[in-house]
Amino acid sequence: MAENFTPAYLKLGSRALRARGDQLAEMASPCRLCPRECGALRKEGETGYCRTGFAPMVSSIHPHFGEEACLVGKGGSGTVFLTNCSLGCLFCQNSDISHLGKGRSITIQELADSLMALQDLGCHNINFVTPSHQVHAIVKAIALAAERGLTLPLVYNTGGYDPVPTLGLLDGIFDIYMPDLKFTGTGPAMTLADAPDYPDAVKRAILEMHRQVGDLVLDKRGIAVRGLLVRHLVLPSGLAGSDEAFRFLAEKVSRDTWLNVMAQYRPCYRAAEIPAIGRLLDRQEYLAALSLARKHGLGRLD
Repeated sequence: MAENFTPAYLKLGSRALRARGDQLAEMASPCRLCPRECGALRKEGETGYCRTGFAPMVSSIHPHFGEEACLVGKGGSGTVFLTNCSLGCLFCQNSDISHLGKGRSITIQELADSLMALQDLGCHNINFVTPSHQVHAIVKAIALAAERGLTLPLVYNTGGYDPVPTLGLLDGIFDIYMPDLKFTGTGPAMTLADAPDYPDAVKRAILEMHRQVGDLVLDKRGIAVRGLLVRHLVLPSGLAGSDEAFRFLAEKVSRDTWLNVMAQYRPCYRAAEIPAIGRLLDRQEYLAALSLARKHGLGRLD
């Protein structure tokens, strides 16, 4: 249990937050924020693989009640859906946002205003969804909001395609890391997400995230305040590599890792192009994945 919780970014302080934002902005143009290191000159209008310029771009900002119970509580998770993505998942369930660019460009000040509004609405946290390619703007907005009285835990809700140098600049800012662990095989990662280096990148990222925040800690209400929460979407035909994913978490990270083994796969976006994933997940496939998680000693299953 966590009592008298103080968010990490308040301990870090306003001056350090602003400095981190400046460092991340330098990494964003030429862009090295994600493992692709595409070098896009985003300050000059180039957009690179993620199709995103230098200013923050959002699809929606609102209290969200569909996340894990330990994030939602009674007040909801204050969710900021960032537009576009540095991954190319063919089965993306938010393809209108992540691939088709649904959203609008806003200023950093407007983003900071939105964070304060979510706090005023009684949300339990601020949850940045798909933040990796926009983290420079996010940290600058956090610095502004912190100066105005933001006190909520911050959630980094990511596809897991994050390089350690970027994550290192987030140390002491984010309280909760919530990465996907999508694939453990290079073949599926290449075919399904256009990222053959994803398996190695996500493992390095999760290790760094856990180093920073440790295992998930809840307050007396059962609301998460700090730590690592991993999502693993079970894919048809075993393409997520669940056995290796759970082995990695148990042996290299922690058997106390909070793990959401997700059953909601459905063939969205361009999944029909790949016969192996062009169908719904079979119930037995999901139950087999749960059994694998337990076999590896992972007991904190969401």
